Amino acid sequence: MKALWLLLLALPAFPQSLDTGKRIFESQCALCHGPDGSGGRGPSLRKAKLKKAPDDDALKKAIADGLPPEMPGAWQLHPREVDATAAYVRSLGKLVVEEIPGIPAAGEEIFNKTGCANCHIVNGNGNARGPELSAIGARRNAKHLRESILTPNSFLPEDFLLIELTDAAGKTVKGVKANEDLFSIQLVLPNGRHASFDKATLKNLKRLTGQSTMPAFPSIPAADLDNLVAYLASLKGAE
Repeated sequence: MKALWLLLLALPAFPQSLDTGKRIFESQCALCHGPDGSGGRGPSLRKAKLKKAPDDDALKKAIADGLPPEMPGAWQLHPREVDATAAYVRSLGKLVVEEIPGIPAAGEEIFNKTGCANCHIVNGNGNARGPELSAIGARRNAKHLRESILTPNSFLPEDFLLIELTDAAGKTVKGVKANEDLFSIQLVLPNGRHASFDKATLKNLKRLTGQSTMPAFPSIPAADLDNLVAYLASLKGAE
């Protein structure tokens, strides 16, 4: 036992450097938080204060244990690797925030004029057919927001599935799957209501994998797109 202890003491210390933290971040965190930490599937980390990790201990715990259900824990990391990763994440909060072209107020007008509130809630207003956007600017960078407007099918949540079915009366219904078991399926309909269907009575059921209920806007004028992105990026939620 003593020999093992002496061997462990002789091992070189793990370098606690920003370079080490950066390498770990790029290999294990960048997929969700973006290569530069500005956000993607997960929130931007380029801010001085992180809502779910207000201090270093909380940040290290979030890295090691995860933040269920969105963020898995990095259980495979050595505590010193966790320290290095946390140090690098903290350094991201000192970087200059990206400048976003466009006028948020003009983007809000476009948001309302094009009927975005029919599917999205912002600060208590709108409908919940799609994701709430009250804090989307804190979770997604401008590049991601821009691409999700132009090609929404490319950025679907992992559990999102659009269903098209034909009921016993021959009526075609399309909605987002809310729940399903062996005997029934529940959908969220375009009007926001939930409906349940007995599978045994259905004439047809299609799973529209990779399709979104949100229309694409490939021909939106460049200035309007800049303004809309600027508005969405300004939505940071409650601080």
